[in-house]
Amino acid sequence: MLHLVLRLASPLIAFGGETIDNQGVIRDFPALSMLTGLIANALGWDRGQDMLHNRLQQRLRMGTVLEPMALRGGAAEAQRLVDFQTAELGAADKGWTTWGQPEERRGGAGSYAGPHLRYRHYHAELTAWVALHLAPSDEFPTLKDIAAALDQPARPLFIGRKPCLPTGRLVAGWQEAEHVLGALQAWTQRLPAHGTGWRAQWPDGQGSLSADRRSDLCDERNWTSGLHGGWRSVREGLLPAREAA
Repeated sequence: MLHLVLRLASPLIAFGGETIDNQGVIRDFPALSMLTGLIANALGWDRGQDMLHNRLQQRLRMGTVLEPMALRGGAAEAQRLVDFQTAELGAADKGWTTWGQPEERRGGAGSYAGPHLRYRHYHAELTAWVALHLAPSDEFPTLKDIAAALDQPARPLFIGRKPCLPTGRLVAGWQEAEHVLGALQAWTQRLPAHGTGWRAQWPDGQGSLSADRRSDLCDERNWTSGLHGGWRSVREGLLPAREAA
């Protein structure tokens, strides 16, 4: 089975989780909805094309490995930071959006009485490798359509949030494997050797490790209502590192 491998790297990355009040928290691994949105943005779809988004998300099978910082002489894992954001928005002020329409402040005249405050969490200097395939594989968009769109996107791409611009090409290559975990295992063997294992997450039923653990994850978006819901089963484990020759 053919898998498309992506490299997600940026000085700041946000693998967003459930937002609580003004806290924009993050997860360790990218959400299925984030990859769906990234691909849809590259293809030039807008949010009104909810059926296309829902179908793409339904077809996606994806897994991720996090690159140990030890490969670059750093700590074992990427660091996290919190950005405190404040903005005084006037009645005539508008914000840039990815869907082509300026965003205005909601809430009436009272919403201008104080600054807009929020906390946004980020991973610093994180590199993640994502292996994905589609089921069925011959329906539009195919993996080749997605690879072409990521190389020549219809709109600027970002990894989770607008400030998180990729530092390089997203398409890393192709990997043949029986399942997603097999693709992640094979791909990490191509990368530089080191003494630390690779933290990985992949869909349940797409391979297993002797010491992995299963959990239920809510990371699918209903693109019609705009809300997240539902659960999917994933596995997490540590892939062994390739030792230096």
